[in-house]
Amino acid sequence: MAASTKDPRPCSIADALALVGEKYSLLVLREVCLGNGRFDQLVRNIGAPRDILATRLRRLLDAGILTKRAYSERPQRFEYRPTPAGLELEPVLMTLMAWGDRHLREDGDRPMIVEHVCGHELTPLVVCAACGGKLHHEHLTPHPQTPGWSVRGPAAA
Repeated sequence: MAASTKDPRPCSIADALALVGEKYSLLVLREVCLGNGRFDQLVRNIGAPRDILATRLRRLLDAGILTKRAYSERPQRFEYRPTPAGLELEPVLMTLMAWGDRHLREDGDRPMIVEHVCGHELTPLVVCAACGGKLHHEHLTPHPQTPGWSVRGPAAA
């Protein structure tokens, strides 16, 4: 059966972006990975309006990317922390930061440097888990798995 030309390509990238692709969602994740999980810290460090931030936090909690724990009973206040699924997104943040440092920082001044446990500055690198080879566009061959779709789009009827 051919895919409908009205439906977009089924895609895990699109699914992930629907959840974390909005600017403030990734910045929330940045802050909680830095250890700044209290609401007031998030407001200050992200600059998001409080209502939008509260909405993003609920979505990230519901998706299992963040968890929360009370740190004050009176008044009741919570601290947000990354779950294992949230921590799996940290390499994405590091790769985005490195790309931004290379392509968007004209003055060469980087807002943050991350040190790896080895004592050196982190330079994220995507490699194949099977062979250890670096990711290069010309080494990739996509194989669509959704019936009715090819690399070029919906298959002909």
